[in-house]
Amino acid sequence: MSVKRKLLVVDVAALGWNLVSHLPEFRPMEAIFPAVTCPVQASFRTGLPIGGHGLVANGLHFPELAKVMFWEQSARLVEGKRIWEEFRARGKTVGLMFWQQSLGEAVDLVVSPWPVHKHSGGMIQSCHTQPAELEARLNEKVGRAFNLMNYWGPLANHKSSDWIVEAVCAVMEMPDVAPDVLFAYIPHLDYDLQRHGPDSRKADKALDVLLGYLSHIKAKAAECGYDWIVFGDYAIEQVTGGAVFPNRCLREAGLFATRELKGMAYPDFYTSRAFAVSDHGVANVHCRDAAATAAAADALRSLPGVAEVLGKEEQAARGLAHSRSGDLMLVAAPGVWFAYPWFTERSEAPDFAGHVDIHNKPGYDPCELFFGWPPGTVSFNTDKIHGTHGSNRAGMEVAWATSLEIAQAPKTQLNLAHEVRRWMETLA
Repeated sequence: MSVKRKLLVVDVAALGWNLVSHLPEFRPMEAIFPAVTCPVQASFRTGLPIGGHGLVANGLHFPELAKVMFWEQSARLVEGKRIWEEFRARGKTVGLMFWQQSLGEAVDLVVSPWPVHKHSGGMIQSCHTQPAELEARLNEKVGRAFNLMNYWGPLANHKSSDWIVEAVCAVMEMPDVAPDVLFAYIPHLDYDLQRHGPDSRKADKALDVLLGYLSHIKAKAAECGYDWIVFGDYAIEQVTGGAVFPNRCLREAGLFATRELKGMAYPDFYTSRAFAVSDHGVANVHCRDAAATAAAADALRSLPGVAEVLGKEEQAARGLAHSRSGDLMLVAAPGVWFAYPWFTERSEAPDFAGHVDIHNKPGYDPCELFFGWPPGTVSFNTDKIHGTHGSNRAGMEVAWATSLEIAQAPKTQLNLAHEVRRWMETLA
């Protein structure tokens, strides 16, 4: 097979080996832990485990602010040398399309959602592009602007992937901006697997749509002189045991503090002795001191659905320890996931709980994939969630495929990242 001079790397959300093991093109490999989007993508772009790059989850606790923030997009949140640094130093070009933490990254092309949330409510939809004029060119080429409502929330569906795939194909066709290596992301498979589970008919339909996208994008890659790699960032497992609520446990133990306003219980991270930042099948528990850490560990070890409680020493042994990781790290048991709420009654829920608010909720909330009541809100019903990920236990391998000739199949995503680095080194 002839070696092309450019490379397209496509990260597909939720592309587990369990979905495509019947297709000869794909092969299995192990995902990094925790197997959630930001840590996986940060590991791929640095070739490091999370203890090396510091993206310990999709959401981080910033102790200087006493605040938890999810899905922040600054590239400076990812520590460590990028796998493409020497490549770009030799005059080659790199692009990122819809990868997390890409804003401000030292690359040549960026496309990422970047809306403006208005004080009066609603938002102005837009994308950050580098170069700046690329957004208008892509909107014209695709025939419409990117719709963030299809990217997350109750209306999230394959239309987000439609736009991204067409935009990626358009970029590869533009000789003035097409980078030598292009990293892209296809999101939609994740939505219906979380909503309905990986064994559902809806999951099968979403996979069929994905395979159609991959056929299209690979054909365009070949036409434009690109080899390609496709890999999954995590595998979704069926939810069988429902949601587990670490913060309720910590509140009952007197460790999680709240601020009562008009009957609503807002989190008080200034005075809390311990709180959990929940993210799918993992949670980082941040504690005030050693006594609080011991008390939180005792409480959480007895919480049904918690498979492991990892202290800093155990984290270090697995390459997980970082200043941003929790004093404790929780791993969910098979078939369950960690929900962020500390409140038990809906009347106690802060106003943001019933809305799509991905940046300010102090935990990941998949219930945002469903409409709630009254109209204009999202669901509070955790029983609606039928798929989860993150714990990366045995049997949750991801799938990968490539047009490159790779002598030894990578066993892990980090191995695959190093294969991309080696490919870059071959281009003098």
